[in-house]
Amino acid sequence: MTRFRFAPIAAALPATVPFTGPEALERRRGAPFRARLGANENGFGPSPKAVEAMARASAEIWKYGDPDSHDLRHALAARHGAAPENVMVGEGIDGLLGLLVRLMLAPGEVVVTSDGAYPTFNYHVAGFGGRLVKVPYRKDAEDPEALAAAAHRHGARLVYLANPDNPMGSWHPGSRIEAMLDELPATGLLVLDEAYAEFAPAEAIPRIDPEDARVIRFRTFSKAYAMAGARVGYAIGPAELIAGFDRIRNHFGMNRTAQIGALAALEDADWLAHVRAEVAAARDRIAAIAQSNGLTALPSATNFVALDTHRDGAFARALLEALAGQGVFVRMPGVAPLDRCIRVSCAPEPELAVLAEALPRALKALA
Repeated sequence: MTRFRFAPIAAALPATVPFTGPEALERRRGAPFRARLGANENGFGPSPKAVEAMARASAEIWKYGDPDSHDLRHALAARHGAAPENVMVGEGIDGLLGLLVRLMLAPGEVVVTSDGAYPTFNYHVAGFGGRLVKVPYRKDAEDPEALAAAAHRHGARLVYLANPDNPMGSWHPGSRIEAMLDELPATGLLVLDEAYAEFAPAEAIPRIDPEDARVIRFRTFSKAYAMAGARVGYAIGPAELIAGFDRIRNHFGMNRTAQIGALAALEDADWLAHVRAEVAAARDRIAAIAQSNGLTALPSATNFVALDTHRDGAFARALLEALAGQGVFVRMPGVAPLDRCIRVSCAPEPELAVLAEALPRALKALA
């Protein structure tokens, strides 16, 4: 018997994490991966201007970060046609999702999401005592209409949707997201995760007023800006809702050097265009590798590609293990029928060459 008495919600939860990090997997296997293609990191790297700005700032790391993220917050507001009061900067989308759930959800209240969608959000809902209701994907994409209908049936407080989607890479036109807002119950708030928006076509981005009380949007510097280790994300929403974060957030949680780097990255449009082009080329390369090995690349508007194995989840899991044995780290969706796929992150050519070498060997071993 433990001598520590956990709070009731935490005591009822399993000791688990949404993802096992590649470093932990490397420690288990006793060797580093040759190709790190599982965490949707951006191996093409951050803006050199951001790296330079962070290097200059490192000598002043003795200072706390600006608790208001003033400069970054104002720059983001200008970029999105919002007021600074409509923007909250936080420790990545993951940290902000946790704050939102804590702010908006009482124990026992319902949250609607898709079965197989981003598990970290579910982790926060469970951690604050919410009740998850899941609807299935439809044709390898989240189903906005089914999500809205489930929100009505269950009186949901929050409805989660990622566009573009993780883990499948699919996306909906912005007009469909806008129509979904009209279908939500009056008590429901759409949690719109746009972590991959910079990779998506322009028509995937909905036109939403920052003061629209039906939705809060989330963006990140982890993907297109290649700053996953800096942990910088932001939310865009009604000023009244955004102000609520000040009640519960860690006001000194933002790393000062990361704030400075994110601001420099935001201002480097040329580097962002370069990364987009590299990711598009990598998606084509992954699709070609898949095709030559009897797999099918699903259409993607992200920096990863879901590869259909045309088998079941057991086969896909075995393929993941076989690839790991050859030093290739990839992941896969966790719920059928999505779990027939493996998910490969875009990366520079040397890592994709490792995949091209390892995949046929892994498939042969399974055969």
